[in-house]
Amino acid sequence: MALLNILVYPDSRLRTVAKPVETVDSSVVTLVDDLAQTMYSAPGIGLAAIQVNVPKRVIVMDLSENRDELMVFINPIIETLEGEIETEEGCLSVPGIVAPVLRAERITVSALNREGESFRLDASELLSVCIQHEIDHLDGKVFVDYLSRLK
Repeated sequence: MALLNILVYPDSRLRTVAKPVETVDSSVVTLVDDLAQTMYSAPGIGLAAIQVNVPKRVIVMDLSENRDELMVFINPIIETLEGEIETEEGCLSVPGIVAPVLRAERITVSALNREGESFRLDASELLSVCIQHEIDHLDGKVFVDYLSRLK
């Protein structure tokens, strides 16, 4: 495993739209492991491959208190969005900035796991927000895009 360099806003590479993973092979598993190590080391609760200048649709997250429940989303797709929730968001690519962002309170997401198996997940509150935040990275968006110009 390797620690990867996290791109910092306003680096234009953060605006790259990530491409789908064709096959979950050993290179993708290595990427997942490197992303996880980088996220834990930062420390953060989520990291998208585009944040380390790898334009692939891969996300890792861990919201657990003990940092031992790694979640992997390869080619994630949000299928449904419900409700609204405003939460304070921060980002490893935007150090030192925390601001309120309005997002869907509940989502259903489908993706592949680390083994290449498909799954669906119903997520709410913080998990929902984090998944949306990381998928935004895959689409070339950064959470500060949601803030008003006055901020």
